[in-house]
Amino acid sequence: MNLELKDKIILVTGGAKGIGAGISQVLAAEGALPVIIGRNEQDNQAMVQEIVHAGGKADQVVAELTNPEASKLAVETVMARYNQIDGLVNNAGVNDGVGLEHGDYEKFMLSLHRNVVHYYLMAHYALPALKQSQGAIVNITSKTAKTGQGNTSAYAAANGGRNALTREWAVELLPYKIRVNAIIVAEAWTPLYQDWIKTFPNPEEKLKSITDKIPLEKRMTTAEEIANTVAFLLSPKSSHTTGQLIHVDGGYVHLDRAL
Repeated sequence: MNLELKDKIILVTGGAKGIGAGISQVLAAEGALPVIIGRNEQDNQAMVQEIVHAGGKADQVVAELTNPEASKLAVETVMARYNQIDGLVNNAGVNDGVGLEHGDYEKFMLSLHRNVVHYYLMAHYALPALKQSQGAIVNITSKTAKTGQGNTSAYAAANGGRNALTREWAVELLPYKIRVNAIIVAEAWTPLYQDWIKTFPNPEEKLKSITDKIPLEKRMTTAEEIANTVAFLLSPKSSHTTGQLIHVDGGYVHLDRAL
């Protein structure tokens, strides 16, 4: 299927690694130009070079998104280079384990800046360009907002906010024909997840205990599988889909895990 994304300028926060890298690669393979926005220039450039080597196009902007000014500067940089933005993928964030019992105000607020404040700011500053292009927004969120996890109050709150903002923006932006959807991720295999698994005494046993609870094929979701759905939601092929919270998780959240 031709997703009609050729030459579309799409911002991907945290687009150099993990799920973000998968999104950047899939978008480039569809002919779009992903602009990777992240704090580490070396990582950003490495992903750009990987995409170019594979025959695609990509660009990058260095931005520390926990700084509220960074979102504005990132959007201004992209507009100065291309004078258009056709899509925004809010993806950057980290499950930083700020819980209720052992957390505090400063850690909680920093986590919100890491995980949801820049979602709002990126959309806010990109909005004039998205109005012009009648573009689309996809927010990457986590199951923690729906299932809980324990010892991750701030991250769960941020993801609840991401889900709520998805529906709120879908309503607010109806007059501009800007569609807004979210992908809710459960157990996805990324470098960060791999590093976490390695912290256990028996990593293979721990991983199997997790994948045994994933109904479809008893395996982790891949970054590419998430990215394929993101590309579809950004494309005109999903022209009547907005305000949706879509689970790409092998049935982890909604199906009986005893299956």
